[in-house]
Amino acid sequence: MIELEGVPELIDPVMVAAFEGWNDAGDAASTAVAHLDREWKGEVFAALDAEDYYDFQVNRPTVFLENGVRKITWPTTRLSVVRIGGDKPRDLVLVRGIEPSMRWRSFCNELLGFAHELGVEMVVILGALLGDTPHTRPVPVSGVTSDPDLARTMELEETRYEGPTGIVGILQEACTHAGVPAVSLWAAVPHYVSQPPNPKATLALLNRLEDLIGLRIPLGELPEDARAWQLGVDQLAAEDSEVAEYVQTLEEARDTAELPEASGEAIAREFERYLRRRDPGQGPGVPGVATESGDTSYLRDPGSGRARPAKPGPERPEQPEQPEAPGEDGEGSDNSEDGEQN
Repeated sequence: MIELEGVPELIDPVMVAAFEGWNDAGDAASTAVAHLDREWKGEVFAALDAEDYYDFQVNRPTVFLENGVRKITWPTTRLSVVRIGGDKPRDLVLVRGIEPSMRWRSFCNELLGFAHELGVEMVVILGALLGDTPHTRPVPVSGVTSDPDLARTMELEETRYEGPTGIVGILQEACTHAGVPAVSLWAAVPHYVSQPPNPKATLALLNRLEDLIGLRIPLGELPEDARAWQLGVDQLAAEDSEVAEYVQTLEEARDTAELPEASGEAIAREFERYLRRRDPGQGPGVPGVATESGDTSYLRDPGSGRARPAKPGPERPEQPEQPEAPGEDGEGSDNSEDGEQN
């Protein structure tokens, strides 16, 4: 039995989870949950026992000094709670950690135990994968579920994936078997610039999460960071004709494939987001208004020190043995069925 002393009764809680590792290309998903925790000042109320789930030779603890005293931070998964005020207050249970090294079924059962005790109504798991997508276009974010009813009512894709999976896929299936509605949101990260951070992908995940759960998420500096990131990659790609040519090929393929999707429905969705994010006290020029792609009116010098994108080739720069398109955890970016990367 899980005892949650000191945690107040929650209002319509939704659990939002992300895990560093294979499911987190560009650290986009874990950074999204960290952003929620920071912006809404989350309070940690539980941490899973690191000894139960992690191989410390794979995920090593770190030593730091605090007021001259040496302390150790162990790799683990922590849960925090945030309350969003307003006319219709709601609570989020944020789960952020590292993909466990072992005992995945016990790991998921422990998280579901917290969800049950807290009265969680839905679990949303964020992920990011490497894909054949150009950095100059809107970040593809796919929403998938194993629940046919949820797929129909929330206009999500019902997963048909078969193949290797990560903790995102395992947790989603555990939720389904436990009768807890669960959705996975996957952002596609360009494989030729896969190193973290990727604020544009993080922003796209947060925008899609905002649409899914009907909450306005404070974006802070993310829109500006996303714009700066794209400018930086533009400059780096322009210095290499081979990379620039490859990006152009991806752009043409993407534009051709998505031409039918430039519909009134897509325009209406963007307009609805704009209306939600308007602040009557600030007028039409509200900072942080962004499209699903992460593109905004901000312009900032990207600075220096960014890694040079790898030249494209027959193999991916990171983990070439892994699948590149989402499936169980994120169908839809490249018309293939695999969904977990990094």
